[in-house]
Amino acid sequence: MSDIKYIQNLLGTKQLSCVELTRKYLNAIEKENKLLNAYVKITDQEALRTAEQVDDRISRGEKLMPLEGIPMSLKDNIVTKDIETTCCSRMLKGFVPIYDATVWDVLKKQNAVLLGKTNMDEFAMGSSCETSCFGGALNPHNTKHVAGGSSGGAASSVSGNIAVYGLGSDTGGSVRQPASFCGLVGMKPTYGAVSRYGLIAYASSLDQVGLIASDVEDAAIIYDSIALYDPKDATSRGAGTTSSDKLDKSIKGMRIGIAREYFDGIDGDIQKSIENAVKVYEDSGAEIVYFSLPQIKYVLPVYYIIACAEASSNLGRYDGIRYGYRTESYSDIDDMICRTRSEGFGEEVKKRIMLGTYVLSAGYYDAYYKKAQKLRGSIVKAFRDAFGLCDVMLAPTVPTTAFELNFTSRDPVETYLTDICTVSANIAGLPALSIPCGFDSKGLPVGMQLIGNSFEDYKVLNAAYQYEQQMKEKIYKKLERGVRI
Repeated sequence: MSDIKYIQNLLGTKQLSCVELTRKYLNAIEKENKLLNAYVKITDQEALRTAEQVDDRISRGEKLMPLEGIPMSLKDNIVTKDIETTCCSRMLKGFVPIYDATVWDVLKKQNAVLLGKTNMDEFAMGSSCETSCFGGALNPHNTKHVAGGSSGGAASSVSGNIAVYGLGSDTGGSVRQPASFCGLVGMKPTYGAVSRYGLIAYASSLDQVGLIASDVEDAAIIYDSIALYDPKDATSRGAGTTSSDKLDKSIKGMRIGIAREYFDGIDGDIQKSIENAVKVYEDSGAEIVYFSLPQIKYVLPVYYIIACAEASSNLGRYDGIRYGYRTESYSDIDDMICRTRSEGFGEEVKKRIMLGTYVLSAGYYDAYYKKAQKLRGSIVKAFRDAFGLCDVMLAPTVPTTAFELNFTSRDPVETYLTDICTVSANIAGLPALSIPCGFDSKGLPVGMQLIGNSFEDYKVLNAAYQYEQQMKEKIYKKLERGVRI
């Protein structure tokens, strides 16, 4: 039974009140967040107020909604009315939104219990969570290692058992990579399946709200709750179909595609874990299809050119005039804007804004941005053709396991290269999910990635679920997770 269903059964049968459950999580956060740094803001009053409403509904014999009463976390770039939202940047410290993001509005109406806002790389720019102005979130499996980025706090909160699930955002792997590092299920839905309204933008054509959970069934329940059409988001289409009722479909005869290029340069422990996972699928009756996808060698430059270009535009609004940080000392309006942005943004954010401004500038637009957009079209077509050969693609999530602390500052280029397996799904707008598939020689979790065709998120979830059912004893028991009851 999934954690969500297990908790709701306890609540519904009155073995545990929602207030008692919520206090257990809040007490654990008070104790453990000092080390993990998963949360940057605790919303204890909001959580207890919601818990009381849930208990009141239970006392009246009302049926619980799918996520009602479940303690959860929100990444700090998802806006929350009357609750500070900072993107973990000095630029937005003290910013209190006047409206809710659609995903949080949906969950709030289901009486989801918000424990707090989670740590992240500043403006979602990073792969380790260490660019946060609050300091990085740590990996509960080994606190000398990062939780991953940019949704590191969300992964740390779930892996550290101080949230049942978390919502994050995924622009180039920011949900899947920390899920892989922390031994969790992390899902980036199809672009347009989940509303982006109220998600503070990094790169609008790549951003997608995603989720992190302990198991696939929980992921499917969360996905079904948030993958809804939203007229406030021009790119929104909704899911089209549910997924949690399709998790028991046989994968016998399913074609699982493996593009050889995804395995270039990956760590030996990861290679071994993925090969073992492929064997599990073969034994379950799936057909493994190998092919070449040469366009993968272009995904990193295409991603960083497009993402940085869009970031330079999206972050232009932070000028110290309308909201956010403003420098204390300046001589005129131009000096004020320059000083505000220099002082308010961290080094990684400034680096990406400058790169984006460069590739959009006169004389370089055609050579970089225009060419990247053309290559993006060829990558989208290549994936479309690949799904004529297979139903779901299988790949590593990240070429390595969790970095040691401060690795990013020592080798930033190597850190960027770790996005090689995840960014293609964002470029093509495809659903992708990371699921634990083993451990390296140091005992750190290894993640396997499943990628599906557009709006076939249910196929990805079912393929992941079938693997999870086979490996519960071998892998999931070692992850040592469990809800706080």
